Amino acid sequence: MSLEPSADPAADRRANYEYRSDDVDRPALEADLERVVDCEVRADSYSRELYATDASAYEMTPVAVAFPESTDDVAGILEYCADREIPVLPRGGGTSLAGQAVNRAVVLDFTRHMTEVLDVDVDGRIATVQPGVILGTLDETLAPDGLKFAPDPAWGDKSSIGGAIGNNSTGAHSLEYGKTDAYIQACEAVLADGTVTEFGEVSLAEIEERGDPDGDLEQRIYAEVGRILDADADRIEDTYPDLKRNVSGYNLDRLVAEARGNTLPGGEETGESGTVNLARLLAGSEGTLAIVTEATIALETVPETKAVSLLCYSDLHDAMADVGPILEHDPAALEVLDDVLLDLARDTAEFGPVTEILPAETNAVLLVEFYADSDGHGREQVAGLVTDRCPDAASTGQPPRNPPRTDAETLALEAIEAYDDAERAKLWKLRKSGLPILLSRTTDAKHVSFIEDTAVPPARLPEFVERFEAILEVHDTYASFYAHAGPGVLHVRPLVNTKSELGMEQLYGIADDVTDLVVELGGSVSGEHGDGRARTQWNHKRYGDELWETFRDLKTAFDPEWILNPGQVVFREDDPTDLREHLRFDPEYAFDAGFEPNLEWEIDNGFQGMVELCHGCGGCRGEQSTTGGVMCPTYRASNEEITATRGRANALRQAMAGDLEPGEAFTDEFVEEVMGLCIGCKGCAIDCPSEVDMAKLKAEVTHEYHERNGATLRDRLFANVAVLSRWGSKLAPFSNVAPKVPGARKLLDATVGIEPNRSLPTFRATTFRDRFEERGGSRVRVTDADRKAVVYPDPYTNYSNPGAGMATVRVLEAAGVHVTVPDELDDTGRPAFSKGFLEDARTTAIENVETLAPLVAEGWDVVVIEPSDAVMLQSDYRDLLDDDATELVAETSYGVCEYIDTFGLDAELTVDETTDGSLTYHGHCHQKATRTDHHAVAVLRRIGYDVDPLDSGCCGMAGSFGYESEHASMSDAIASILYEQIDDSTGEVVVAPGASCRTQLEGHRGSDGTPPTPIELVDDVLE
Repeated sequence: MSLEPSADPAADRRANYEYRSDDVDRPALEADLERVVDCEVRADSYSRELYATDASAYEMTPVAVAFPESTDDVAGILEYCADREIPVLPRGGGTSLAGQAVNRAVVLDFTRHMTEVLDVDVDGRIATVQPGVILGTLDETLAPDGLKFAPDPAWGDKSSIGGAIGNNSTGAHSLEYGKTDAYIQACEAVLADGTVTEFGEVSLAEIEERGDPDGDLEQRIYAEVGRILDADADRIEDTYPDLKRNVSGYNLDRLVAEARGNTLPGGEETGESGTVNLARLLAGSEGTLAIVTEATIALETVPETKAVSLLCYSDLHDAMADVGPILEHDPAALEVLDDVLLDLARDTAEFGPVTEILPAETNAVLLVEFYADSDGHGREQVAGLVTDRCPDAASTGQPPRNPPRTDAETLALEAIEAYDDAERAKLWKLRKSGLPILLSRTTDAKHVSFIEDTAVPPARLPEFVERFEAILEVHDTYASFYAHAGPGVLHVRPLVNTKSELGMEQLYGIADDVTDLVVELGGSVSGEHGDGRARTQWNHKRYGDELWETFRDLKTAFDPEWILNPGQVVFREDDPTDLREHLRFDPEYAFDAGFEPNLEWEIDNGFQGMVELCHGCGGCRGEQSTTGGVMCPTYRASNEEITATRGRANALRQAMAGDLEPGEAFTDEFVEEVMGLCIGCKGCAIDCPSEVDMAKLKAEVTHEYHERNGATLRDRLFANVAVLSRWGSKLAPFSNVAPKVPGARKLLDATVGIEPNRSLPTFRATTFRDRFEERGGSRVRVTDADRKAVVYPDPYTNYSNPGAGMATVRVLEAAGVHVTVPDELDDTGRPAFSKGFLEDARTTAIENVETLAPLVAEGWDVVVIEPSDAVMLQSDYRDLLDDDATELVAETSYGVCEYIDTFGLDAELTVDETTDGSLTYHGHCHQKATRTDHHAVAVLRRIGYDVDPLDSGCCGMAGSFGYESEHASMSDAIASILYEQIDDSTGEVVVAPGASCRTQLEGHRGSDGTPPTPIELVDDVLE
């Protein structure tokens, strides 16, 4: 249909109705918008579904997605949509928790192009930025000058400054810094009709002068602001909560405070009366008033140092009673963790060791952090706190074990202090364990975010927690209490199954009851995450009829047709927002995988539980300039939502929940565009807070795709690379010459799809196994050995890199290990598994377990040189087979450096005392995902090398991925990130354990050819 505006308004309304229907001509919309603006616009099903969710419990499929490159693009889209009453939604990182980043609207993703830090005035401590700048990236830019953007939301390395303004964000240090609105100096914004304007400080006289209720849009805005200041100021002062942390409703309390020169809750001075900053009115408006395209913000200096004390309590109520006295010590942060999370943390490998420092009776902790001018100053502040709240700890100078309480005012069991970076990070890690643990559930019942950031005056926290617990008991569920106790903002996520009618009743009933409690205690329905779809309806109850109508009038003045993110903060009477609508999971939700899973899924709800596990936090997106961690390399290289774990997980769930066409998950398009660009790095298994295992999901879906559609010749070749390597070795050197024949590589590209410019493996006529046998087997007699090891001859080591195999043998023998290399072992099944040939991989696994299990039972260890093959035995075999023999093999399999480090074998080595060399170490992503990557660094350092380990992700080669013609550019883009890290590193020689990584790094800095493996460097220094 044509989307050009009609001269007939009724026709426009009919077109709008058709536009919102399912049979809309979306290609026409896409084409129309791309004629209006210069930026990319997408209206295809995949793109729309990718933006249907955020980090909240909600899901709404947008009309289209646009990626503006300039303010002109935003203005053009808004002008176009205003003519047709098409809703528009500005979006940053999609990390919002209340549902304000999803809507049936044209979504504007600012994080693709509008990401620049335009100007920094270091002396004036001012920066001008575009809305898509990631907060972590902004702070990185400012760090050399000792500055930062003060508000620090937990997901600041994934969320944008535009989102921070939209939500009026803050974080753990709000006691020190307050909310985002305090730092907004001015904003360039696009109004609902496409008008571009500036908002900033303005006098009350100018507001009156510029206001005209019958004028243009800007004049009507000024008129309404003036009316609010004249008619509603007293009511606003009386009704808004006296809280440092309130982000529910529009930011009218600040508007009035500035106009009257009043001090804000928490002590922030607003200056002289008679002026207001209208840019700050946009803070917390969730994109419903105007769309910010540029912001000038104030900055703060980075504190010299910090000091932390962790106070331990016997129960949460004692901890809450202690919040008030602790606040008298003026901390920068005061965080709580309750018994539910502490118990869960104790049972995890990552957080369990941190909990071991706590007294056994600990059922709640308060983490107190101070900003300090020096280490001595920090220690002095902590000493004052401990003397006050845990005097027995202070009297001895050491934290006592369970000191007796001296009086009713002293509640802490113990005080644990931390001053250096590592010790502080350990305690903060415990505090930050809350969300990952809560979000790891794969049951239908989830810890849903819908009342998770209510706020009350800190003095009312003990009563609030007690009565909140009673509400949860009435509704037959429970929750964990954690986060920002200092400002009175507790994160509380009740366990609710919204797929059931009972769960829907709990959702509404708990929210209704808690809202009543919050209002009674003088609190806010949102102290951090905003209103969105979860809390907008409660603003009426919180603020009353008169201010609810004021909200509506302000919204109408800014946005007469209510096209800007409608339904958030306030709603029209004929279009109410209900927290039970548009949930991702509701009683109508139906999941149908369309096949029986092939792998073992030892989690609640099995395969379905993993598909539904992603909660949308955006952890896989990371900072665009940051390369730390493993996840998600394809997103880092492309900045495309579909290449992030969140995008793939959402698309897969939507395909199996009926949001896409039936069987869509097994179409060529889905497998190639959604799953195909997952490189199987396993980074999500460690970096995702929920541990969404996309590599395993990909293997399942690809296997089913092969079952339905067959497999390509190239996929079969790569899945059987062990056979190819075996023949390559037999035919060497001719097999190495053949690809160099003129035209051979182009032929491989044209017929099979193998990238012609990628170097292929070189096959050795004499294999690793051959060399081991030729030298007569192990030179350490079994009777003389403390340990005996099966060195697994993986295909790459055996046929292409036998030198690493022999280095392994020599090092292990030098450490007194008896070694064998069985003839029966060859392929581990890794290539078949990675390419989705699960039955082939299972057959191989069965054969290998049958060979290895009896040896392991006799006391042999299994040592694997190639990292991905080691992880195959340690981890993936458990997904293929479920029996005791497999478990035994998995438990006794090691990467070679892991083996040396685990058993301290390097202590038995005699090495050249003149060992000297600096190394840049790039670890394998599979070993990072299984937390075994650190072993090589430890071994190399102990034998004398100076090692700079990179916090790097995947190299981009990823097995066969980099050899596939259509993926070569993506592979190179991922590699370029690694190259930059290497170029910034201190090591002279690059070292990497994985074959893929070493192929990708051929010839890069410090390497004449293929970089060495760690075990070869150990072998080099043996005397």
